[in-house]
Amino acid sequence: MATRSTSATTHERELLEAARGGDEAAFGSLVEQYRRELHAHCYRMLGSVHDAEDALQDALLRAWRGLARFEGRSSLRSWLYTIATNTCLNAIERRPKRVLPIDYGPSTDPHDGIGLPPIESVWVEPYPDEGLGLEDGYAAPEARYEVRESVELAFVAALQHLPANQRAVLILREVLGFSAKEVADSLETTVASVNSALQRARSTVDERLPERSQQATLRSLGDDRLRQVVESYMSAMQRGDVDAVVAMLAEDAAWSMPPLAAWFQGHEALTGFLVTGPLSGDWRWRQLPAHASGQLAVGSYAWYAEEETYRPFALDVLTVDGDGRLKEVTSFITRATLSRDRHYYERYPEQPPEDPSKILAAFDRFGLPDRLD
Repeated sequence: MATRSTSATTHERELLEAARGGDEAAFGSLVEQYRRELHAHCYRMLGSVHDAEDALQDALLRAWRGLARFEGRSSLRSWLYTIATNTCLNAIERRPKRVLPIDYGPSTDPHDGIGLPPIESVWVEPYPDEGLGLEDGYAAPEARYEVRESVELAFVAALQHLPANQRAVLILREVLGFSAKEVADSLETTVASVNSALQRARSTVDERLPERSQQATLRSLGDDRLRQVVESYMSAMQRGDVDAVVAMLAEDAAWSMPPLAAWFQGHEALTGFLVTGPLSGDWRWRQLPAHASGQLAVGSYAWYAEEETYRPFALDVLTVDGDGRLKEVTSFITRATLSRDRHYYERYPEQPPEDPSKILAAFDRFGLPDRLD
C-alpha cells in the first residue's frame, strides 16, 4: 500500500531474524503493529467480532509456524494480510452467511409479536471501532472507501452478500488499497481474474449501499447536532415517550433487534411496536452514549429487579439521515436465545443473560460499564 513503506526497518529485520530463530516475543513485537488493522480486516470479511478474533488468532498462529517460509519478496504486512485473508476464506466455507434482520426476511406487523430468534446465529455484529483504534480517512490513496466507512453496518452487511473471493478482492483493493497484482498474488489467481471479480463486487455492493455513507452524513451534521440527536433519543427512551421517539424517525425508518428476526418499518408499525414493546411502561430504562461501527450508538440498560440495578440490555446503533432523523435503529440485544417460548422474548428485558461475563465483556468493548445504579 502506498501509505506504508514496503521495506523493512533495521529493527524489523532484527526482530524477523530473532523470530525465525524461535523467539516468540520477537514475533509478537513484529506483528503487534498490524494486529488492529488485521482484526478489522477479518471483521469485514466475516461480519462478526467473535469470528474475527478467532480468525486473527488462527492467522497469527499460521504466520508463526510458517515464518521460515517468508522470503521477503513482499512486505511482512502484505504477507500477513495474505494469511489472514485465506484464513477468513476457509472460515466462510464452514458457516452460514451473516446478515441484518432487514435482509433476513420481510418487515413484521407489530400485532404478530416479535417471534422467535433463529436457532443458529446468523447476524452481523457491531464493531468496536473506537476501542480498536480505527483511523479516520482512507487507508491508501488508491482506496475507494474510508476506513470507518468500511465498518459501517450497511457496508459490512453488503459485503456479506458477495461470494467469498469477490468479498476479499473488494476489501483488499477498495478498502486497503492493495494493487491488483498484490491481490492476485495473495489469492493465487491472475490480475485479470481480480479485475473481473472487482467489477462484479462493485456492482453488487453499490446496489445495496445508500447514496451517502454515514461518515459523510455525520460530518455534514456536525458534532453539536449529533450530540442533540443522541441526547434527545436517550431522554425520550428513558421517559417512555413514544411520540417523541417517533417524531425523531424518518418516514420509512426501520427498527430491528438481533438476535430476533423481527423488524418494523414506518411510523405506524413502529408506534405499535414501541407501545407494546420497550416503551409499554413495563420496564425502566437508562442509556449512555457510545460509538460502534463508525456510527452513533447508545448503550441501553434495563432495570433488573433481582439485583436492584440497571443491567446491559442492548447496544442501539443509530443510522441518521441528512436532516438528523433516525433512518435505522439496530438494537443488538444481549440476552440468551435458547428458549423456544415466544412469551420469553416478549418479556426479554427482564430475562437474565445466558453468560453474564460474555455480555459484560461485549459492552466493555464499547467503553460501556457493566451496570448503572
